[in-house]
Amino acid sequence: MVAAIVFIFGLLIGSFLNVCIYRLPRNESLVFPASHCPACGAAIPSWLNIPVVSYLQLRGRCRSCAASISAVYPLVELLTALLGLALYLRFGLSLPFFILAFLCAALVVVTFIDLEHQIIPDEISLSGIVIGFACSFFIPRLGWLNSLIGILAGGGSLYLVAWGYERFTGKEGMGGGDIKLLAMLGAFFGWKAIPFIIFVSSLTGSVIGIAVMLIKKQDGKLAIPFGPFLVIGALVHIFFGAQLVAWYFNLFPGGGGPA
Repeated sequence: MVAAIVFIFGLLIGSFLNVCIYRLPRNESLVFPASHCPACGAAIPSWLNIPVVSYLQLRGRCRSCAASISAVYPLVELLTALLGLALYLRFGLSLPFFILAFLCAALVVVTFIDLEHQIIPDEISLSGIVIGFACSFFIPRLGWLNSLIGILAGGGSLYLVAWGYERFTGKEGMGGGDIKLLAMLGAFFGWKAIPFIIFVSSLTGSVIGIAVMLIKKQDGKLAIPFGPFLVIGALVHIFFGAQLVAWYFNLFPGGGGPA
């Protein structure tokens, strides 16, 4: 029963995340105007704004102008609901569940904005750093000092990589958004999680990047946003990383953040 409620609530949160994904890069208000069709501007009534169901009911088209509705909308809603359900099954209705549910929602927004616009809004990363650091005071096994070092280690490590790449190649290889995103993850997980997240994100980024270049038959100049791979690293850490990080540092299981 609780799992079903968590899943339904996740669908509703995902619907709001769609608003964030569309409006944040365009510097539009998240509140006004109400939900409307991006093509014709027609208002969407509440009875046609039900997550996933309305998309299927309308067969992926606007009721007013018949313009195609992106499949990203139901995908975001389902992804958010599934992540919420997975967190509940992993942590129950505990403080880590609520903290990580908030973080995962932010990561969903980051992923889809970065994939489309290749930017990571400061509204997400900078506020996330503050919130993650504040949460560290309520997670004894994380601790504020560990979180603070995580912020510095996360942001600092990618800054050094970006600085070194630009210095030796004369080209910008990593944006400031990625640097702030890893600093945010350091705030939530602590510094011990940073090497793990960087390793997973670099590995998946390399594999997928090479595959995309081969498919599109383009050289190494193809620009691929790194933010989604940092998100993958963070999700792997949430569900599988605590034991691995603890083992790596020869500590007790469960160390390294809310997870």
